[in-house]
Amino acid sequence: MKYQEKYHKNVNSQIKKAGLFILSLNFLILNSFSILPVRAATEEPALSVVYGQENANQWTGISDRLQAIGVKYCVIPLNDVKSAADWGDRRILFLPNVETLTPTQAIALEEWMSNGGRLIASGPVGNLSSPGVRQLLRSLLGGYWGFSLSDIEQIKPAKTNIPEWANQTQLFGKVRGGVMIPNDMGTESPAVWNSKDNPAAVVTTERSTLLGWRWGTDAVSAAELDNAWLKAALNHYLTAPPLSDRMKKVPGGSQNCSTTVAAVPGGGQRGSLSPSSSPPKTATAPIPRPLTIVKPPTSQEAIDQLEQAVRLDVAPNSNQPIDNNEAIALQQELENLIGRVESANLAVSADAANQGVGISEQKQSSRHLDTYTPESVKQQPMQLASTKLGGLVRSKDQTLAQVRVIAKNLPILIAQKNYALARQQWLVAKTILWQQFPVDRRLAQPEIRAVWLDRGTIVRAGSKAGLAQIFDRLAQAGINTVFFETVNAGYTIYPSQVAKEQNPLIRGWDPLAEAVKLAHERDMELHAWVWTFAAGNQRHNEIINANLNYPGPVLAAHPDWANYDNLGNMIPVGQTKPFFDPANPEVRQYLLKLYDEIVTRYNVDGLQLDYIRYPFQDPSAGRTYGYGKAARAQFQQLTGVDPINISPSQPELWQKWTTFRTEQIDSFVAQVSQQLRQKRPNLILSVAVFPLPELERIQKIQQNWEVWARRGDVDLIVPMTYALDTSSFQRLAQPWIASKQLGATLLVPGIRLLSLPTVGAFDQLQLVRDLPVSGYALFAAENFNNELQKLFINTQGRVQSPTTEPIPHRQPFQSAAIRYTALQREWKFVFQNDQLQRPAQTISDFNNQAEVLRSALNQLAASPSPSKLLVARGSLTRFQSQFRVLMSQELKSNSYQVKVWENRLVTIERLLRYGERRVQLHP
Repeated sequence: MKYQEKYHKNVNSQIKKAGLFILSLNFLILNSFSILPVRAATEEPALSVVYGQENANQWTGISDRLQAIGVKYCVIPLNDVKSAADWGDRRILFLPNVETLTPTQAIALEEWMSNGGRLIASGPVGNLSSPGVRQLLRSLLGGYWGFSLSDIEQIKPAKTNIPEWANQTQLFGKVRGGVMIPNDMGTESPAVWNSKDNPAAVVTTERSTLLGWRWGTDAVSAAELDNAWLKAALNHYLTAPPLSDRMKKVPGGSQNCSTTVAAVPGGGQRGSLSPSSSPPKTATAPIPRPLTIVKPPTSQEAIDQLEQAVRLDVAPNSNQPIDNNEAIALQQELENLIGRVESANLAVSADAANQGVGISEQKQSSRHLDTYTPESVKQQPMQLASTKLGGLVRSKDQTLAQVRVIAKNLPILIAQKNYALARQQWLVAKTILWQQFPVDRRLAQPEIRAVWLDRGTIVRAGSKAGLAQIFDRLAQAGINTVFFETVNAGYTIYPSQVAKEQNPLIRGWDPLAEAVKLAHERDMELHAWVWTFAAGNQRHNEIINANLNYPGPVLAAHPDWANYDNLGNMIPVGQTKPFFDPANPEVRQYLLKLYDEIVTRYNVDGLQLDYIRYPFQDPSAGRTYGYGKAARAQFQQLTGVDPINISPSQPELWQKWTTFRTEQIDSFVAQVSQQLRQKRPNLILSVAVFPLPELERIQKIQQNWEVWARRGDVDLIVPMTYALDTSSFQRLAQPWIASKQLGATLLVPGIRLLSLPTVGAFDQLQLVRDLPVSGYALFAAENFNNELQKLFINTQGRVQSPTTEPIPHRQPFQSAAIRYTALQREWKFVFQNDQLQRPAQTISDFNNQAEVLRSALNQLAASPSPSKLLVARGSLTRFQSQFRVLMSQELKSNSYQVKVWENRLVTIERLLRYGERRVQLHP
């Protein structure tokens, strides 16, 4: 079933379930986000459910299950929790699939539970939190998530002092989950996995129950099993005597609870859930408001913690005030999204016209995108921003006209302080626009389509056959570059003669050797992704059952290679990784020898340096790093001062110390580039970097990647521009995309798939295609789900062609020529369907100049030489200077699209610059 058909069947199913057959604005809002009207409850709910950033994309499944159970509950936004009072005065708290809690939230939870609160949790709770938080959660939960199971496993009962659990057959079925590690004291395991040694699937104490799977996700477990476990846990705690008589109304408690939902159905005693309880007639938790960016954390860590901090805690019907800046941002976001939708549809239409597909056929092919209800639903008028428009959207033009009305009238609603309606209409408009993306036709041009293939996914693959399935999926989806995690936490993924130890999770095979073959058989590139100065990982230690503070195999063998913070800690407070000292010549020699082994022993196409930096620091707060034995000795020899004795209050010395550390990273990148390219001239060198402002980045992690780009040390800069919405992604990526400091190096923005809805990921990809960049990188393969794969197959999948589509970093001139041909198709389509009646001579002049550039690019692509590059570059420069004049009419009617075309011309310019450096040009 096609992605779009599946989406619309789900929409229609929701319509029938809710019994709503009227297409109105409020229905669209509620239906689009699985929210139904809330009815005031007559009794105080016993349960509070935590909503956070990490379970947002699972919220529909979570709320549907809660509704089916029939318990009254209250929703608490995790972002608002600052004290025990914020957890409310409910007796039971449900924490589904939340992996990150702050120390403040964890301490508040401990205080709340000490006052008699009971906790039910699911999934790898707190696993992405700091070590101190994880330790506290282990105590509160009676255990923790040890590691994920590679396959679906059967849950079966275990001996327990809770006989009613063992006797409920509906509790035991097949689930995709993880092994729970129980604490020795006071913890029971009422359910185990039907695998070797029967590890725990559920752990419980008198105060808490931890379910070993992500609750509320269809791909993980059946709704019936999920509901049975939650009912059993609720009944267990509701019927048990209170642990403390101190569980009283907390002053100000539940202030953050966004709603109370439907009354408990009849048939059971108060405080108990009957197995036969029918679902309530009114629905569950609200989905929060459009994303509003707040200031990011000041000490973020690594590739797995860079997501922008966002507020997701204001419901769409909230009347919370919207200030002028937010009003402008909301309006601009809609206008930009309209531009992206039109740009994507234009690319598809131009390509279809070039292949001889008529306009009527194009409309027919996208009709499913324009229909929101079954044909039998009677058309109803809609009230949009005080303007009556037709109810059913029958064409893209009508849809965009309606959305433009919403965008135009948002400031009016906000000025009238009608904030709730403004939010509702913004959400409606965004949902409608997302449905207008042409997700059933290929629209991608030659671009870098990369994905990080993470160690966890490699381990779960388990064999060449398992790895082949992953590469098949990626190849079908059009991915052409794989960053294969080769060195992680001090371990190699392959049997090395240089490194101390192969990853203990890999047994009896060489994944890197297999991956290179699998990638090349599918015309994909394989780049070895290596951790550079991060030497270990506490999270990895947990997975392999090592001591939490084990520094990794290399530092364990060479403790003198370690780096330290200003307090003598190898791992900075609140972080999880020890680091090497980049100033240590033995460290550098070891890493260079290791990378040499990778690129000479294996036919990898590239090497990507990750953790090419120091750990995060905050000098203003007295948290600094870099005091390894070698670094201190070298700096003291240079300046006469031990750096441990200086501070930011000594500006001149402190700047010297910062420069010294930054130069250690800079010089190592240059050393890697020079040494490896001597042996492998065609090797592509890339770096995964943080998109912080340059000065802040140098102060916090000593990572000055602009220098590496300008010197030509690296080919690809891959900034980890992770965000949960497209506007935030653009704000992160835009400064570097517009930067003039990258020389001939290509920029490839990173997109994090975790917590992104499928169409949200596609929206970010479309933005990338509208900006002057040559591709994107997806983090990570473990989040590359089936729905995303189907979408990618449709829009960027393999083309049946005798020639392989070029990859920009490998064939820049060919990529430039093909991308330019696609631009010409769009211009031709616009002129042929022009309603502005341009003079024939104007169109002729434009086409003539465009053709001159096309010819120059094609000749360069066919046979690169310095003279042909000079001609192509001159033709492009002349064409760019006249482009806006040539497009003056289009600029008036669609300035966004003209800017997109200008961006794509800039991309071609950058590909020529990169090609001049990379390609061997012969006179």
